[in-house]
Amino acid sequence: MSRRSRPEMIAETRGKLIAAARRAFGEQGYAEASMDEFTAAAGLTRGALYHHFGDKKGLLEAVVAQIDAEMAVRLDAISASAPTRWDGFVQENIAYVEMALEPEIQRIMLRDGPAVLGDPSRWPSATACVASIRGNLERLQADGVVRNDVDADAAARLISGASTDAALWIADAEDPAAASCKAVPAFKALMEGLLARGGTG
Repeated sequence: MSRRSRPEMIAETRGKLIAAARRAFGEQGYAEASMDEFTAAAGLTRGALYHHFGDKKGLLEAVVAQIDAEMAVRLDAISASAPTRWDGFVQENIAYVEMALEPEIQRIMLRDGPAVLGDPSRWPSATACVASIRGNLERLQADGVVRNDVDADAAARLISGASTDAALWIADAEDPAAASCKAVPAFKALMEGLLARGGTG
């Protein structure tokens, strides 16, 4: 049996810590999750957490990055399966808003994440999100579907901000499902305002 390389061992340790923390943060919340308990559940020590992530906040950042990457894959699949580029664009953004109903995303990404890590619009993933939306808008403008008198970068930032704020509102609502039922059609109506005259997507 070959010995594992150091990078493989590091990756395994980090993976165990992220998985254990993700379960704890999802089930108990960031504040209530005990570092000693979830590191022990992973067969590791608090020292390993400090070594690889600096502190509990650093571990939350890693968990958020992992969930965010998974969300991006799901959203890409939704967009790719749509019948038209416009449909994919709308469905992808609405799906992001609707993900606020999922318990793990609701608690980790939309409640604890902003409370601990600050404004989501300042997270590392936000820049990539805006760039993706801007690229979609520019392609739709080239297709004649979206109005060319609208600046794609400005519109991308507004869409990103609106979808993020809608998701945060849903996550914090007393009745998230009811909030989602209000947010989704309103958000869709806002996006349809980008359509060129007579445009159908």
